[in-house]
Amino acid sequence: MSHPSTPQSPTSSPSTPGTPAPTGPGTDSLEVVVIERRTVAHDVVELTLARPDRSVLPPWAPGAHLDLVLAEDLVRQYSLCGTPEERSTFMIAVRREAPGRGGSARVHDDLRVGARVRVRPPRNHFPLVRAAGYVLVAGGIGITPMLALARAAAASGRSWQLHYCGRGADRMPYAGDLVAAWPGQITLHDSVTEGRWDPRTALSGLERGTAVYCCGPTGLLSAVEEAVAPLPAVDVFTERFVPPAPDTAATARPFEVHLATSGRTLSVPTDRSILDVVEEADLLAASSCREGICGTCEVEVVSGEIEHRDAVLTPEERAEGETMMICVSRACGPRLVLDL
Repeated sequence: MSHPSTPQSPTSSPSTPGTPAPTGPGTDSLEVVVIERRTVAHDVVELTLARPDRSVLPPWAPGAHLDLVLAEDLVRQYSLCGTPEERSTFMIAVRREAPGRGGSARVHDDLRVGARVRVRPPRNHFPLVRAAGYVLVAGGIGITPMLALARAAAASGRSWQLHYCGRGADRMPYAGDLVAAWPGQITLHDSVTEGRWDPRTALSGLERGTAVYCCGPTGLLSAVEEAVAPLPAVDVFTERFVPPAPDTAATARPFEVHLATSGRTLSVPTDRSILDVVEEADLLAASSCREGICGTCEVEVVSGEIEHRDAVLTPEERAEGETMMICVSRACGPRLVLDL
């Protein structure tokens, strides 16, 4: 079974909803300063962030990510790759993406030691669940959430392994550290010298109850999901860089959304999202990616049937129908009531 997930608050269950935060430097964002910066691979910088007074930061668990508020209209999500026990710092690693949407360039060009930036508290839609064993699969910069997940898997006492794929050793951050820490659990695969990694071979014969975690390019995620699909009682949890391809068979229908908290009722046309019309009505709504992959806009559903189009909620969460991502998901029927 595959569980879509994404670069969000943390505990031991994938059904834990993310904590919304307002767009821009709002009341629940906090200011941090870059206290250390180092290059960990080609075009990858690691930043260590702390409060200006070095006081304690909000807690987080392996799999969580951080929203970096780089500008009022530029918010990006980066996985936390430090240790949750270190409560005075957050650590992230960012690859410069070209072309990209501007976030990674801003990080690389502007966030030097001493620079200040606002962040939102960590959220987690990629937590380590209880399982008989763990297989972690990372592609490129998708290694970042795996660092904390690997430590947690090792601490669990259960069997685990990590397959790390990349295009050249100089483009695989933390590879040496991982092999040094757990030589028996880490498999590195350099596609430049070894060709494409074959998940059907690498993941064949997994035991029942194994949880597979995968973060990386869309092609890698799809290949892992296909390889694991025939295996009995093996679950896949994925974290995506980009939203999945839209369902071309899905037809957008207009509907009405009633906002229980504000008392407003709004019409959502076929070419607008719930988030769009909420913002156009000058109401506050949490948002970030606007693509259904970060979980920031998650809202509780009071009533109504949902057409889920995000890459965050698990199949179980979708079936429960308790929350939705208002940047992409819509109503199946004529009306939704939201706790907003």
